[in-house]
Amino acid sequence: MNKKITLGHFDISTTLAAAIGLYALAALESNAATSSGALSPVTPKDVVYQIITDRFVDGDTSNNIPAGSSVSLFDDPDQDGLGNGDDLKLYQGGDWQGIVDKISYLKDMGITAVWISAPYANRDTPIYDYKESGGYDLWTSFHGYHVRNYFATNKHFGLMQEFEAMRDALHANGIKLIIDFVSNHTSRGRNPTSGNAQEDGNLYEPDKDGNGNYVFDSNGNPVDHNSDGNFENLLADPNYDINGWFHNLGDRGTDDTQFGFRFKDLGSLSDFSTENAAVVAHLEEAAKFWKSKGVDGFRHDATLHMSPSFAKGFKDAIDSADGGPLTHFGEFFIGRPDPKYDEYQSFPDRTGINNLDFEYFRASTNTFGNFSETMSAFGQMMTATSADYEYESQAVTFLDNHDVTRFRYIQPNNKPYHAALATLLTARGTPNIYYGTEQYLTAADASDISGRVFMEREVPFDQATTAYKTIQSLSTLRQQNEAIAYGETAILYSTNDVLVFKRQFYNKQVVVAVNRQPDQSFSVPAINTTLPAGSYGDVLSGLLFGDTVTVGNGQIAPFTLEGGEVSVWSYNPDLGTDIPRLGDVMSTMGRAGNTIYLYGTGLGGAVTVKFDSTSAIIIANSNTMIKAVVPSVSAGVKQITVTKGSKVSNQFRYEVLSDDQNQIIFKVNTSTSLGENVYIVGDIPELGNWDTSKAVGPFHNPNYPEWFLPVSLPKHTTVQFKFIKKDDNGNLTWEGGSNRSITSSSTPTGTLETSVFTWQ
Repeated sequence: MNKKITLGHFDISTTLAAAIGLYALAALESNAATSSGALSPVTPKDVVYQIITDRFVDGDTSNNIPAGSSVSLFDDPDQDGLGNGDDLKLYQGGDWQGIVDKISYLKDMGITAVWISAPYANRDTPIYDYKESGGYDLWTSFHGYHVRNYFATNKHFGLMQEFEAMRDALHANGIKLIIDFVSNHTSRGRNPTSGNAQEDGNLYEPDKDGNGNYVFDSNGNPVDHNSDGNFENLLADPNYDINGWFHNLGDRGTDDTQFGFRFKDLGSLSDFSTENAAVVAHLEEAAKFWKSKGVDGFRHDATLHMSPSFAKGFKDAIDSADGGPLTHFGEFFIGRPDPKYDEYQSFPDRTGINNLDFEYFRASTNTFGNFSETMSAFGQMMTATSADYEYESQAVTFLDNHDVTRFRYIQPNNKPYHAALATLLTARGTPNIYYGTEQYLTAADASDISGRVFMEREVPFDQATTAYKTIQSLSTLRQQNEAIAYGETAILYSTNDVLVFKRQFYNKQVVVAVNRQPDQSFSVPAINTTLPAGSYGDVLSGLLFGDTVTVGNGQIAPFTLEGGEVSVWSYNPDLGTDIPRLGDVMSTMGRAGNTIYLYGTGLGGAVTVKFDSTSAIIIANSNTMIKAVVPSVSAGVKQITVTKGSKVSNQFRYEVLSDDQNQIIFKVNTSTSLGENVYIVGDIPELGNWDTSKAVGPFHNPNYPEWFLPVSLPKHTTVQFKFIKKDDNGNLTWEGGSNRSITSSSTPTGTLETSVFTWQ
């Protein structure tokens, strides 16, 4: 039976056909799904380098104006076929060949992973922003955030064969590949600067054969299979949305409610209805398509604006596909003080997708950039977030990126600039370097667009800069001393301008002493330490004015930090191979049968991996890594341990899912008191196992007193549940009556919407 029901102002199709076949993609042809294979997930030992593909290097001028693209989209006023680097709203010519051309530059710097712009086709029509004073700005989708077709490449960057050549070249040099991926929206469906006139937010797909399979040529590029003169077909149009692919609730504007963030348009970009089974099926297949190309990780755009129920199932679908788990991190953009901090902090635990560490960014900007916060406050941030974040080593830390101004614009003085960079590379988390940071790229103003400069037009790629050498040295240290990658953080000494902190993984230690003031020296008193007695030379060999320090009688001897000095002292004993020690696990959430990677030391030889008390099958292992399979255990949070002989490792948290996750949109009608919100709790781990502290919510209430929430549940599962109310003080109100019961969709990407329950 076909049935369409309405949720608020948007439609969710629940036809069985839509859920399992109408829009779901069939298996890809084998010649389009081959890959050289991923290297491995990105780990805290890696240093990531973020590249806006169009703004790095033009390695192939033939794709600067691809066939069918308007010359008006390319910044070439002198018409020499090259991007001028002047109008940063337009394409400049950077491409995948340009990244290949600079691999030795990246490798020599110590970069072990690159994060590139979304590789798939984006909107390729002009984007006009009309000014109140007359005239307009013309923008392009050079950044990759206006998807048009997930199954074709962005031809400004290259064809699929060029993407694969780049992947292979990076992998051959030990550099992992992370792609940006947008599952929240397409482009603008309506132009807010022109009376909301209709615009180009359309989504397309390649031609299909008679069996419903997408058709690609031998290189993996779409073909005109039906001979209609086109290589793609319209799949969804936000202005004629007959199948409910978009929420169509308008721009979020100043709506700061959780509902506004998750269901309204971000910057007028057409917001996908990820409660629609057809949308979920398309997005999951698109992500798995790019996984099949051998990428090592996904950076998820706009996770703040994504439903966690969709995000959880989306990540699970990617990692459960052939090839094992990848690294996942996303853009949950906050700036404290922010009421969304708790949601930000818990997002990785709830979805398996870690965060770009905007809290670290905020604190480093204020501490090393504008000096509005003290070094003591920065140290407090590091220890507080280490406690708040369940997987703090996997949070991706950064000084700046494409969504904010250049750090160099804020801090033009080399000494605090270098101090911030050295701290980033030794602090907890996985550091990300924005392209050009090592060459002191700056911006013309405080906007994000001004920071997206065309690097090859601005700098000579000098490998002798102090910033380049700092990254080089500390990347080597991060890979050699597990204290940097996996260690706990402790603040040994701090003042307004000086910070001395320790990273420690068992007996391995790194101590970092930083003076942010460029022209003032400070004396540091003796500091208690567990470092063995002896002299410790500066890992940076004086690059940032560091010096040797002496340890004796359990103390670091008093020392002086001159202006801008950073000293890094490393103690890196061999921990041996007899005792297993866990530093990190990838991923942190999955199903029985999924592959999992464990990192640390002493992991080689005859070992046993257990999830609580259940042993896992080990596929391969070495002293620093174990590849294993999640065993068949009851769902819920498990503690992973490694046993070797009589020695048992430390524990690491892992959440086992009940099954492949799909969604139910629960709805209930009830009145609440001021400060109260509605939650749901039930008899499976995904609903908290009746533990109200783990209840799912809060629900949204744009049509109060009706509340609703999409919830991630295992497919084809009958659950018992009840609604509860919580207030700001933690007071609980259970609804009465018998437990409610519902069965989820039988398909992995299925969605169900309940009728409106009445509070019992």
